[in-house]
Amino acid sequence: MAEPTPRATSNRSTTPGSSTFKDHIASNWAEHDRALPDAREQASFAAERRARLSALHPGRTLVVPAGQAKVRSNDCDYPFRPHSAFAHLTGWGTDAVVGSVLVLTPRADGHDATLYFRASAGRDSEEFYANPEIGEFWVGPRPSLEAVAADLGIATRDLGAFADVADRLDTDALLVRDADPAFTEALDGRLGVAVGGIDATSDTPATDDVLARDLSEMRLVKDPYEVNELRRAVTATKHGFDDVIADFDTVLAHPRGERIVEGTFNRRARADGNTVGYDTIAAAGSHACILHWTRNDGAVAPGDLILIDAGVEVESLYTADITRTLPVSGRFTEVQRLVYDAVLEAADAAFAIVRPGITFRDVHATAMRVIAERTAEWGFLPVSAEESLRPEAQYHRRYMVHGTSHHLGLDVHDCAKARRELYLDGTVEAGMVFTIEPGLYFQEDDLTVPEEFRGIGVRIEDDILVTEDGAENLSVGIPRTASDVEAWVASR
Repeated sequence: MAEPTPRATSNRSTTPGSSTFKDHIASNWAEHDRALPDAREQASFAAERRARLSALHPGRTLVVPAGQAKVRSNDCDYPFRPHSAFAHLTGWGTDAVVGSVLVLTPRADGHDATLYFRASAGRDSEEFYANPEIGEFWVGPRPSLEAVAADLGIATRDLGAFADVADRLDTDALLVRDADPAFTEALDGRLGVAVGGIDATSDTPATDDVLARDLSEMRLVKDPYEVNELRRAVTATKHGFDDVIADFDTVLAHPRGERIVEGTFNRRARADGNTVGYDTIAAAGSHACILHWTRNDGAVAPGDLILIDAGVEVESLYTADITRTLPVSGRFTEVQRLVYDAVLEAADAAFAIVRPGITFRDVHATAMRVIAERTAEWGFLPVSAEESLRPEAQYHRRYMVHGTSHHLGLDVHDCAKARRELYLDGTVEAGMVFTIEPGLYFQEDDLTVPEEFRGIGVRIEDDILVTEDGAENLSVGIPRTASDVEAWVASR
């Protein structure tokens, strides 16, 4: 199976081609440090995850690609991020090599794991200086097979050797198909049939879909390493919010102050982590009523609330997901505070019920009861709160159409391919981490609410760890109550 061909830049290349140049550039280089690293902390956890996956699919070869870099424009790529399932099973995060493939080969009592990746080319190769996509001169050195084997505690082979694996595969093999579409297409073509026996006309779930499902469901309960990484991400996110508040004078002065908020937070994400875990939402004034406002090109005016939904992703690729709604002038108005306190009440009520044994959907239902009660109390509903809460009614959802919680981890919306009966209808277990994020959004043209409410959007979002006997709010150190938020803003 041929390795992907790097994109050509020959039409603008000025790389010398003379034998004199090739001899000269290949000579007089110091030796790389050959010392092997100790195994990283997550290596043992990744091995346990592979063992769990092996037990789910005995006798089947499992293929998990890291994926390729995604094109931003022409021959410029977005920073590479390996597929989350690959990162989870290998422990490789931001330093993963593009195009790598994890293969679990069955044996009598489980699977043997081998990581295939493009090893470092020698300084005497043209790749070293002439390949702008993967050459060391252009993108930096790649690790050796021996170094990665020691680092991750897993057997390694050069990516070129994967062709032998592909020759031995049959349609019983299972593949994470969405990780690397070009790789998947090539593998299907090599076998003459879709790996995993996918049949688009069948009512039976495709076996590759079952693998993707299992990989999602394995991440529903976090191990201690994952929990610690999420704590680190939350801490970095708190610092990002602190930076934004300290920058409020500049935010208010700039015609696109939302961009200043975004840039200030993103600077912290790059300084203390890998990057942001998702596009930052910096929504001032009525923009806060647009749930996924990421254009962030508006002004921030005195008296505005600004809804900031942001999270730092650390180098292991685990991300926080926090929302705070802040009065940029330091004080909530009476109506702003009324709305804010209602949202906080909903968040606190939802948190209060979290413990092992409840159903995940109960968290949302608890928050929605508060939202229904408050909007009914304010006269915004044509029926009582109890009537609105009936499945066939749901008038209060006009002001909060999104869900209250989602799982969190390697993906900001983690475990997305888990079955409904294990996710929304699933039983909450110790070690799960999910958000609680109720909100109220009164669009500026919504005639069902009084004028003084229009254009107010509030969301409060925290990251919650389920413990053996209850729950821990991982982000409780980021001010939440109206009074604490006012003091926080004033502290700048």
